[in-house]
Amino acid sequence: MQNWIGQLMDCKRNLLSQIIKRVDAAAVAKASTYRKNMNTGTKGLDLIKFFEGLELEAYRCAAGVWTIGYGHTKGVERGMKIDESTANQMLSEELTEYENYVNTLVTVELNQDQFDAMVSWVYNLGGGNLQASTLLKVLNAGDYDGVPAQMMRWNKAGGKVLEGLTKRRQAEADLFCGN
Repeated sequence: MQNWIGQLMDCKRNLLSQIIKRVDAAAVAKASTYRKNMNTGTKGLDLIKFFEGLELEAYRCAAGVWTIGYGHTKGVERGMKIDESTANQMLSEELTEYENYVNTLVTVELNQDQFDAMVSWVYNLGGGNLQASTLLKVLNAGDYDGVPAQMMRWNKAGGKVLEGLTKRRQAEADLFCGN
């Protein structure tokens, strides 16, 4: 009789252990894929388009980089011209890259406004700057209230404070806060 009770208890322990492992595995899977599929929302797209502006002919931005469309810089050369449809396609393709930086490097949960604000910031400054930033460290520490001040620090080009970048950082900080 005691042997039977012992076997039953072992069976219950094994079953409980399997259930716990499944729940833990499900929780880990959910946590690791929580934001992996987040995409920029309308507010983020509007913010990027507003501050980047649409330029159909290549120009040098404040940092001296050849730029076209909505802030597109890859492969842009002097004299290059595009149409609005091409500019929108470039933006769409690049957004995927910048969304991936945020989805990959940020380890805390973000709501849609926070995600959009971060994508706009990274779209303007690049994934390398995000990866090396105090902003990322503050955010990943869960200090959501500290993020806007960190965003505001990135308002310079060529070592000079630019009014346009200050306004953009403020708009990103406001969006991050849900304003």
